[in-house]
Amino acid sequence: MRSWLSAAAVAAALIFAPGTAPAQKLETTKVRLAVGGKSSLYYLPLTVTERLGYFKEAGLDVEISDFAGGAKSLQALVGGSADVVTGSFDHTIQMQAKNQSIVAVVQLGRFPGFGLALRKDKAANYKGPADLKGMKIGVTAPGSSTHFMVLYMMNQVGLKPEDASFIGTGSGGTVVAAVQHGEVDGVSNADPMITKLERDGAVKVVADTRTMEGTIKVYGGPYPAGVLYSTASFIEKNPNTVQALVNAFVRGLKWVQAHNAEEIAKMMPEEYALGDKALFIEAIKANHAAYSPDGRFLKDAPETAYKVLKAFDPNVQNAKIDLAKTSSSKRRTRGTSFAARPNSAHARESGHPEERTGSPLSRGRAECNGNSWPIKKTPPRSVSASCMATAFRPRSWRRRCRCCAPRRRPFRSSSRSTRSRSG
Repeated sequence: MRSWLSAAAVAAALIFAPGTAPAQKLETTKVRLAVGGKSSLYYLPLTVTERLGYFKEAGLDVEISDFAGGAKSLQALVGGSADVVTGSFDHTIQMQAKNQSIVAVVQLGRFPGFGLALRKDKAANYKGPADLKGMKIGVTAPGSSTHFMVLYMMNQVGLKPEDASFIGTGSGGTVVAAVQHGEVDGVSNADPMITKLERDGAVKVVADTRTMEGTIKVYGGPYPAGVLYSTASFIEKNPNTVQALVNAFVRGLKWVQAHNAEEIAKMMPEEYALGDKALFIEAIKANHAAYSPDGRFLKDAPETAYKVLKAFDPNVQNAKIDLAKTSSSKRRTRGTSFAARPNSAHARESGHPEERTGSPLSRGRAECNGNSWPIKKTPPRSVSASCMATAFRPRSWRRRCRCCAPRRRPFRSSSRSTRSRSG
């Protein structure tokens, strides 16, 4: 409990110093990052961020260890062989149920991007999740989010976890081999595996969370997918290092948003395409909308994840879960997540104006849409609440945005105004 509270205090302190991130000395430059199935498009933002050199530009030496699945990378964090993990948001809830504080600091995926695909002979008689009874289903690893997806679907029709068999198939070519050799009746996995199997005519997708519509159909609401998470103690001890990691990831996410599938495919390792570049591009197109544009957590998404896990996980069912402790954005009383504070390089790349001598802010005034007012004074009535943060943050980013755009909220990141400014 003390660790959670201390990490929350660190998070709160960070938000109220938005202009100081680039100048802060990193507590450690070496970071051990664990991931479960890096070649999966679920983790594309990680590969993009790494290959573009954004970690190095942030002053970090990131050592990436690739495991067979998300459950394995979580074990590495708990066991002390990893400092941070790019993995599923689900783990923050599950570990809290075990009295271990795991906190997500930036969201990489807005929806899971998984598909449940059955072999054609099994799909022919499939009418709904009840037909999964008795099947052998391949998942990236037991205890991973691909596993949870199927468990929840089964739970909704009254089936128990033991009513189907689950086999770890990883996330690479072993998935294709398991289907081709008849080792499984179906697979729950991410692209490019699902797209390849589907295009080869080996499977039929019966549940798809690569779109928001499909995600809501499976889970009943928006669902947080891949995130960067760590222990509360690591965040508390290394706030500037964590911020540098988040800055790098947000730059990577924005690069993904600004480039098409063909350009993204060129950035990825050749072996990730499985010898079929056209199929790889097709898979990226199918998942492009799934990646977060700014690293922020969607409203109500953590609640959906909690509802899903509570349906079949006894530990979560019997625990009192505080969702405010699962992510940095939930933990802060007035602010946003670590993703709220872009560094100078990120600002230049995204087109966000930086503070400079002679700007309205440097002269003690804030500005938005032609409205100008003294810093620390109440903004004009024509300026919406979403831009009031500028008025109370003398060193905040200069804003020129459509401040009355729908869905905007007080004290949100300047990364939101980037998108508005471009329009």
